[in-house]
Amino acid sequence: MKNSIQRTALAIIGAGCALLAGWAAHAQGNPQAVTGTINEQQSANKAAAASQSRVNQLDDETQTMLNEYRATLRETESLRRYNEQIELQIKSQEEEVVSMHQQIEDIERTNREIYPLMQRMNETMEQFVRLDVPFLKAERAKRLATLKETMTRADVSTAEKYRRILEAYTIEMEYGRTLEAYEDKLGEGDAVRTVNFLRIGRSALMYQTLDGDETGYWDVDKKDWVEDDDYEEEVKHGLKVARKQTAPDLLIAPVRAAETASKETQ
Repeated sequence: MKNSIQRTALAIIGAGCALLAGWAAHAQGNPQAVTGTINEQQSANKAAAASQSRVNQLDDETQTMLNEYRATLRETESLRRYNEQIELQIKSQEEEVVSMHQQIEDIERTNREIYPLMQRMNETMEQFVRLDVPFLKAERAKRLATLKETMTRADVSTAEKYRRILEAYTIEMEYGRTLEAYEDKLGEGDAVRTVNFLRIGRSALMYQTLDGDETGYWDVDKKDWVEDDDYEEEVKHGLKVARKQTAPDLLIAPVRAAETASKETQ
């Protein structure tokens, strides 16, 4: 467009020059007429130059507007794609919200079902420990108390509460197949003394005073301690085995007969 307008302006100027030359030839004998013609041509040239300047200015403005329009088109396309991406993200988030609401409902339903189960598990363990052979009484009582306190805590998740209950059950199971020696108090009041306990699974719980003068065991039937020095050497040897001070060996312990237990359960 700019080149076309420039060619038009140049043509006007050229025509003016040709016209001026014609007038000059015609008015050779009239200097005043020539001067007037020259002035008119100069005015025409100035007007043409002003027109060309305006044309150039309009062309620059047109080019600027075209560039702005193209930039606007690119920005519009970019915004369109961005909006499409945002819409996809919003849709995904809405689906995630629905899923989270469903999970929350499932968790609440699971909590309603699992809390009574965990409560029964705790009560069962308390009863079992109370009726079991009385070894590590303080340690086991503390574990039960901690579990009971944990069940009431809001800052502990349901999964963590259940894990701790299973952990306590696992520890209790391990007691049934391990050999252990530990030092603890025996008796009450003035009769209390420190003794070495020897636990053979859950089959036998025996004790011996630190000086070795007294030996005994827990009588399951009587639910009481029985002094019996016949097991003195067995307990001494068992304590060494449990403490890994000597090689494992056969131990003789006061174990309830299977037939007797069977009769009592009938």
